[in-house]
Amino acid sequence: MLSEPQDALLPVYAQMPIRPVSGRGAWLVDEDGAEWLDAYGGHAVAATGHSHPRVVEAVAAQARQLMFYSTAVPHPLRSRLARELVARCPDPLGRVFFCNSGAEANENALHLARKATGRTGVASVTGGWHGRTVATLACCDGPSYEAGALRAGMALSSRVAFNDIGSLDATLDDRIAALLVEPVQGMAGARDCSMEFLTAARRICAERGIALVFDEVQCGVGRSGAFTAAERYGVVPDALTLAKGLGSGYPIGAVVAGPMLADGVGVGDLGSTFGGGPVACAAALATLEVITDEDLVANAIRVGAHLAVGARALGARKVWGHGLLLGLDFSRPARELQRALFTHRILTGTASDPEILRLMPPLTLSIQEADVLLAGLREVLAA
Repeated sequence: MLSEPQDALLPVYAQMPIRPVSGRGAWLVDEDGAEWLDAYGGHAVAATGHSHPRVVEAVAAQARQLMFYSTAVPHPLRSRLARELVARCPDPLGRVFFCNSGAEANENALHLARKATGRTGVASVTGGWHGRTVATLACCDGPSYEAGALRAGMALSSRVAFNDIGSLDATLDDRIAALLVEPVQGMAGARDCSMEFLTAARRICAERGIALVFDEVQCGVGRSGAFTAAERYGVVPDALTLAKGLGSGYPIGAVVAGPMLADGVGVGDLGSTFGGGPVACAAALATLEVITDEDLVANAIRVGAHLAVGARALGARKVWGHGLLLGLDFSRPARELQRALFTHRILTGTASDPEILRLMPPLTLSIQEADVLLAGLREVLAA
């Protein structure tokens, strides 16, 4: 017999030293009643803060009315959410497909690109991370991810060197259906692509009939200083993917596609039983309303800039990212800093770069809460 119920779980996640029982805003409360500042945000998911009252009420109200019916029937919240997303994304991104996660969104975007172009190859960028389905694993940079794709018989994506325009030109040939790129790379440590790189990607893809897909699963939904990173950079892809913060913790993903990928789609080309369910759409609509009404994009810009200045003053040799997706490079092992911050009851993330500490707090994080984080950093860096 197992000693604890949790022993029934496969041991696939490294665990942070907290057992949260509640949360509000940027704070978690553990089972002993201690408060923790959450600069990790459940991996960039808690966009509106933990258990925002408007999101909670929207979820509860919809669950009381109709918890679920499959996509075999239309639902007004699904249609409304699609319109709201299109209104927040740059033209001509005008059609939406809902699913349940970022990996699913990326997988479906690649499926649309292959259908539209008649090609099978995919290119991705070194340092990129796009999910754990078979097709997305093949686009992730890292031996364990690549091994998983190869075990499933999936060809690995062609790799473009990060921020290397010459590599774009050399890699994007007539075998490639799509270039999948994170404008701000999450797992790599909030590494932000240059404007020149993304502009060149847009030009080359258009010239060669390749779909440009922005993976905004982590950097979208207001986190990078605009609702989409595409808007922030002024570079419009043929599709972009959203998830994580879109439902403030309720699972939902989306592909927002332009004419190149959307025009040829018909009944049966894509599908998701749970995608765009009523409760998920209620959560996402409430999230969008809170982001707008509380001006959380402007807050992400303001507080992110404050954190960046503070980190540099503490000796960071490089601050990657935009808004409230930041990577802090202190030339020290980030896991050591993360563990030291745990003793101050502060949660942060790390990255595939072992010297980058990653910050993905709720977009509600205040200047005062940012100062709590900076004070904790100051103490652990001095120790």
